[in-house]
Parts: sequence; C-alpha cells; structure tokens
Amino acid sequence: MNTSVADCSVTRCSFNDHDNCSAPAITVGGGEDHAACATFVDIGKHGGLPKVLATVGACQRAECTHNDHLLCQAPQVHVGPGADNADCLTYEHRH
Repeated sequence: MNTSVADCSVTRCSFNDHDNCSAPAITVGGGEDHAACATFVDIGKHGGLPKVLATVGACQRAECTHNDHLLCQAPQVHVGPGADNADCLTYEHRH
C-alpha cells in the first residue's frame, strides 16, 4: 500500500507546491506522541518532482495506530504545522 500525502500546509517547505507535496516520498520521524515530516526542507529553493505524487516512504513512529512494520497504512496523510515546522497530522498514538 502506498499512502499518499493528501496535502501539506507548510508553505515554507521547498517541496510544497500550492499546498501539495512534490517530494517523491516523505519520511515520518519525530518523537513519542508526535510525528514530524523528516523530509521538511526550508532553504528558499523549490525542489521535488514536476508532478505531485508524494507518498509516505517510511514511518519511524512505530507506536502510531496506522504503522505496520514501519509502513503507513492510513489511506492518506495530512502534513502541517505542529510541534515541529512540519508534522504528520494523521498520527494517532496507539493505546
């Protein structure tokens, strides 16, 4: 399953293209109770693919409800500002 990045409201990211992610894939990192987009880059240059097809390549948040063997199983994820500049807003801590 390839989980798509539905949208990204972090306009300072070099991969942001009109609220869409132009990175080929993102990595989700962060810490317990918090999932950050580890692909976030703020260098003032636009990067990524000419066509927006971003997916979640890897997710390091093994405690997330959507995580199965470090792969995201959510239908799609939303990225936006949170504890870090860019967070996975779809993250749900497994209880």
